[in-house]
Amino acid sequence: MNISENTIQILKNYGTINPNFIARRGNTITTISEAKNILSSCSIEEEFEQDIGIYDLNEFLNVLSLVDQPKLDMEEKWCTVKDSTGRSKVKYFFTDPDMLTTPTDKMITNAAANIEFAISFTLDNDTLGKIKRAAGALGHSSMKIEFIANAITLTVFDTENPTSNTFTIEVPGHGHDYDLITDHADSEGTWVLNINNLKIVPGDYEVKVSNKNISNFIHKEKPIQYWIALEK
Repeated sequence: MNISENTIQILKNYGTINPNFIARRGNTITTISEAKNILSSCSIEEEFEQDIGIYDLNEFLNVLSLVDQPKLDMEEKWCTVKDSTGRSKVKYFFTDPDMLTTPTDKMITNAAANIEFAISFTLDNDTLGKIKRAAGALGHSSMKIEFIANAITLTVFDTENPTSNTFTIEVPGHGHDYDLITDHADSEGTWVLNINNLKIVPGDYEVKVSNKNISNFIHKEKPIQYWIALEK
């Protein structure tokens, strides 16, 4: 099987979330961070004929980069990575999936179902870049998501210092249900996300936020989405 550039881009992203990786039979790949606060699922162009376990995904990607247009010939316990001419090849051994930290089908099913979201907003790639640059410039790692008077703002701030410098940007979005936003008699809601957990593929996203301390980032062009835990 050949590995496309799109799939390599996704795998590089998954390598930043967790070096452990299992490709299950079929064309859906998943990953979960060791802290279990980042979960992702993606449909890819390729179809795996068997389950394979990779202990160090970044190492595996480095192996793929050794050849042009990598082609994988699968065996039960290893694969042979060949270049387009067949002259260069690498024998790469798989890892027993039972030794790896990966999401179960139940985790994906539970994340995708029965979650009531309070608000939704659009996070485009330009805004995402500004947030990460602001976090670096100010030395902060937290982003506050606020829904006040039907407006949604994202604020980079320091949770430990209320007088710290902040960066705020308004994003288009809306509340889903008045009763889901708050238990109080006003139309306000506040959530906090660790910016270090924004390990997502670049692009534009539809973001949903739940009062159950979970957020869902859905890419608008690629068949990939993330569930990222919010801070308590």
